[in-house]
Amino acid sequence: MFGRLGVLNAFLTYDTIDLRLTPGTQCRRKSESPYLRFFEDGGDEYAKKYSFFPEKLKAEMRGMARDMFYFGYENYMKYAFPEDELNPIDCQGRGPDVLNPSNININDVLGNYSLTLIDTLDTLLVLGNVSEFHRAVKLVIDTVSFDKDSTVQVFEANIRILGSLISAHILLTDSKQPFGNVGLEDYDNELLHLAHDLAVRLLPAFENTGTGIPYPRVNLKSGVPPDTINETCTAGAGSLLVEFGILSRLIGDSTFEWVARRAVKALWNLRSNETGLLGNVVNIQTGQWVGKQSGLGAGMDSFYEYLLKSYILFGEKEDYKMFKAAYESIHNHLRRGREACNEGEGDPPLYVNVNMFNGQIMNTWIDSLQAFFPGLQVLNGDVENAICLHAFYYAIWKRFGALPERYNWQLQAPDVLFYPLRPELVESTYLLYQATKNPFYLHVGMDILQSIEKYTKVRCGYATLHHVVDKSKEDRMESFFLSETCKYLYLLFDEDNPLHKSESKYIFTTEGHVVPIDKRFREKQWNDGELSDQDMTNVPHTNTSNCDRIPDERRYALPLKSVYMRQIDHMVGLS
Repeated sequence: MFGRLGVLNAFLTYDTIDLRLTPGTQCRRKSESPYLRFFEDGGDEYAKKYSFFPEKLKAEMRGMARDMFYFGYENYMKYAFPEDELNPIDCQGRGPDVLNPSNININDVLGNYSLTLIDTLDTLLVLGNVSEFHRAVKLVIDTVSFDKDSTVQVFEANIRILGSLISAHILLTDSKQPFGNVGLEDYDNELLHLAHDLAVRLLPAFENTGTGIPYPRVNLKSGVPPDTINETCTAGAGSLLVEFGILSRLIGDSTFEWVARRAVKALWNLRSNETGLLGNVVNIQTGQWVGKQSGLGAGMDSFYEYLLKSYILFGEKEDYKMFKAAYESIHNHLRRGREACNEGEGDPPLYVNVNMFNGQIMNTWIDSLQAFFPGLQVLNGDVENAICLHAFYYAIWKRFGALPERYNWQLQAPDVLFYPLRPELVESTYLLYQATKNPFYLHVGMDILQSIEKYTKVRCGYATLHHVVDKSKEDRMESFFLSETCKYLYLLFDEDNPLHKSESKYIFTTEGHVVPIDKRFREKQWNDGELSDQDMTNVPHTNTSNCDRIPDERRYALPLKSVYMRQIDHMVGLS
């Protein structure tokens, strides 16, 4: 999933771990000249379409994103709560599929614990609705219990439930009060206690494994089911560190961070000696790779994301050392196309799926979860490559009005046709806009917003597209639509949001939950031994700034030259 994060103005100062990631801060312009002055051809179709975005239209889109959220949220509360999800076509609630325990598409996510309400808590604050946030928090405190006979995926419970409870707790108790005084009278850390209770119920997944890599699923009441498989995906097992780490540092118990970090290190130690790549499915008992595909999408996405975000949050240099090595391996073996994004000859840059042991292409499709990666590249300061990869996914969106779950770049056609309202493309759009302030990304956001409104809105919410070509629908609105898709769309058009104006620094989890970059998360109440300085030889100690990475004139022109935008459009069959 990605996947999914927040940044902004990614100034990475690795030696002091000073990441000026406050949303809304932007590179200072050295010139305030009109946009069109920098266009080589004032008559270019792309320049005409994307070079300007009026304030009135921005306000209209902000209102449209707000209305989209509330239409989904209010109908969930009316027709579905306290069940986990809303079926927006039939206007009914949806919970676990108790009649078919093998239906993991449903049961991995739904645990009979009011998932959508919990997952949405901090979005209410982002939209400025303190009173509804308070009401929702009280509902969670009064009605939610994890003492359920529900078997759920550890990864999904972690990012959707644990992450949201922690985020809401931190925002309720944050002395810096980015959203104003949102403290709740008589609040006694109940959300934190709920988070702790859930995490304890997830801990059995880490027991009795030969590698320290956790089982993929647990029953919240009884632990690991006896028939659970011994295979898990890299992202599922290696994307627990942010939430588990914050919980450990909030309550002073190292257990949760320790097991999550042990799993990351175990996966990392299984990477190929030849390529430095990891596979996508591993046997947790033997450490053998069951799935040898290495890519950026499903099964791997948030593993890379959390290596960098864990470093940002906790300041553990080992995390960045792993991320830097992984990023280099990705560019050495997955990246195809011309060397530079915005100059030279050749095909547009593209990241493909390869065999982890030899780097040979395994198939000719990419999946929609990979659209998170430009946002991660922004956070890492690699804005140029982010611009190119984002443009590729946007071109696919323009063609279909949605992102198919898998797209075959060789056949120029979808391999898997559904679109479940995923947030990854709009997340990367938001982060690129924060890094560049280029109006192009506001146009992209508007296209996404209008497409979702046109093709997925139904009687009681927004429905999954079953088929991106004929636009037929499935009766499901996943919780990440409100938690992430609507949140990033709203923030894209809300320049004055407190997250963008606050002097504090924030990042988003892979489920889009707001977390402050806070000194207290870099302090541990336990001593588990630090890496020595000699182990840190690959960690950079130089300052880098996005402001110096993009030529001045290109902050006002199209982020990608028109000739390359046209090339990418042609590549996906648009022209």
